Amino acid sequence: MDIDNTIDMIERGTLEIISHDELKEKLQKDSPVAYIGYEPSGKVHLGHAITVKKMIDLQKAGFKIKILLADLHAYLNEKGTLKEIKEIADYMRKCFLAFGLSEETEFILGSSFQTSEEYTCKIYQLALSTTLARAKRSMAQITRHETDHRVAEVIYPLMQVIDMLFLDVDVALGGMEQRKIHMLARENLPKVGSSVPVIIHTPLLHGTDGSEKMSSSKENFIAIDDSPETIKKKIKNSFCPAGEVEGNPIIEIAKHFIYDHKDTMLIERPPKFGGNLELSYNELLESYKDGKLHPLDLKNTVTKELIEILEPVRNYFE
Repeated sequence: MDIDNTIDMIERGTLEIISHDELKEKLQKDSPVAYIGYEPSGKVHLGHAITVKKMIDLQKAGFKIKILLADLHAYLNEKGTLKEIKEIADYMRKCFLAFGLSEETEFILGSSFQTSEEYTCKIYQLALSTTLARAKRSMAQITRHETDHRVAEVIYPLMQVIDMLFLDVDVALGGMEQRKIHMLARENLPKVGSSVPVIIHTPLLHGTDGSEKMSSSKENFIAIDDSPETIKKKIKNSFCPAGEVEGNPIIEIAKHFIYDHKDTMLIERPPKFGGNLELSYNELLESYKDGKLHPLDLKNTVTKELIEILEPVRNYFE
């Protein structure tokens, strides 16, 4: 695959790359490193899977993949005891391998290096050049506290920046809620003697209840290891207003998990309801907006497709 096709593959399904020219330079390196960090908390769901799919693309593009299982970050964000968090980290590692990351993927527990003397000194160094307002602003979409703020909120983004230095990162990937921290990293890593990583952002998946983000803490998710019966029940009860495509989680699941590997999707319907439809993504949007496609028919089709897509994950755990 030539470099332009590789960049096209990496860009597919993303919201932004900062920047394309820098990405092209990174692709010329021997074994460049792409990284993403996850707080080990709750089930691995489709929101995680969007970023894992992009890490698989980066793996295909020749990147060495480093997955930070950020146990101390999760602890600072009140996701449980360290013992509970480490148990969830092991579960997450298995989920990511089941979803398609290769065995060569390096999984790193944050606490394995984040308490070292050198790491701590870099945190102090970065703290001297980062304003309190800038650190708090970067956590706006991540923190669990909206009004009663904790000191942990300003330690968290500094750690995430220094993680990139210690993991020798060429590309940092994340959902759009990570953007302010990623930009903090690009602004400040040169101040602590590190090069600047390329940043890639993927969309956030709306929760099954229609809220802005799918989250295990809100119970508005579809886990990648859910049973077919559970998937069917969750999609049946999902927010999916007739005629509305913006912010519709079922439309988003179709876009990111079905149309990413096929050009058309077959909607099976009895003849009395108009018969079968075979639709491209754009045709799906138009048919749904025009009322030609009923929410229940869309849900039934997405349920069937998603159960099939996630079958390898269920088989892995079995």
